[in-house]
Amino acid sequence: MPISAVDAINPAFRHAKKQLLEPFRFGQWARLALVGLLTGELGSGGGCSGNFNIPSATHRQGGTEQFLSQGWPKLLGDHPLMFAGLIAILVVFGLGLIVLFTYIGSMMRFILFDSIVAKECHIRKGWARRGREGHHLFVWQMTLMLFSFLVFVVLIGIPAALAWGLGWFARPNEHTLGLVAGGILLFLVFLAAIICFAVVHVMTKDFVVPQMALENVSAFEGWRRLWLWVKAEKGGYALYIGMKIGLSVGAGIALTIISAIVMLVLLIPIGGLGVMIWMSAKAAGATWDASTITLAVAAGCIVVAILVFVISMISVPAAVFFPAYSIYFLAARYPLLADQVWPRLPGPVTPGDARFA
Repeated sequence: MPISAVDAINPAFRHAKKQLLEPFRFGQWARLALVGLLTGELGSGGGCSGNFNIPSATHRQGGTEQFLSQGWPKLLGDHPLMFAGLIAILVVFGLGLIVLFTYIGSMMRFILFDSIVAKECHIRKGWARRGREGHHLFVWQMTLMLFSFLVFVVLIGIPAALAWGLGWFARPNEHTLGLVAGGILLFLVFLAAIICFAVVHVMTKDFVVPQMALENVSAFEGWRRLWLWVKAEKGGYALYIGMKIGLSVGAGIALTIISAIVMLVLLIPIGGLGVMIWMSAKAAGATWDASTITLAVAAGCIVVAILVFVISMISVPAAVFFPAYSIYFLAARYPLLADQVWPRLPGPVTPGDARFA
């Protein structure tokens, strides 16, 4: 009998403990933090936000504040084509970043898988080794993203077009009940679609990626096999998804609390240092111009980078545990993966096996 989603928790914990602490290696920990960050495996370690208010002062005509308050809107109004071009550049740049990080994340997904199986993280070697598999996963992810975008456009566009054609938007007071009921129904359908795509994403990275890594099959072939496995054991995989959600919520809460405490400890001295620098600069007669704003932005980027690094390091146990959890669950159902996880223990895997004692 394959082990259940509950049985796979203990070996995953032991795996994470052994890989991270026996012995502790800062370099391995840092590499796993980077890989976990780029694959999105890091738990919800919290976030940071803040409001940075620039002290107001009276400046001469043509100063920075005058330009931002008067010149910038006037410039956009006088040159609408330039404004439209700027928006287009930003959109293209944003889409380019999405494609770039999707490709990097696809490559890192296989590096993370190899790191868990071998208990060693080697980014450069993994990048050179997993080019073909990473490319296939990238194509799958881009296809899924495009398909999901089209689905959401249809889900929103068709009801909106019907409501527009029926004149509900022109006379909303006369169709309040229809608009409210339709909005609730549309929200539920939209939420169901989001859940479906999220499950597909989780199942792909947990159960399709190992097949791609071990047999060099495409994501589509991996999903064809996975679908047969799921149909043969619906309850086991449903329990896995439920356990994954519960464990993710618990890990997210714990990491959020820890990260908040650590960020508070870090931000107090960083903030104090920033106030001292600002007061010294103000006493020296410095004003907000292009150079000082650039320095402030650079300093802010450095602070954000430090916080991201610290939070990533804190979240490494989650980045190791969850892939290990899926690997141990799948290994009992996938002989090729079992050979990688337990090379010295051949034979059928059962819940009472010594491997899970």
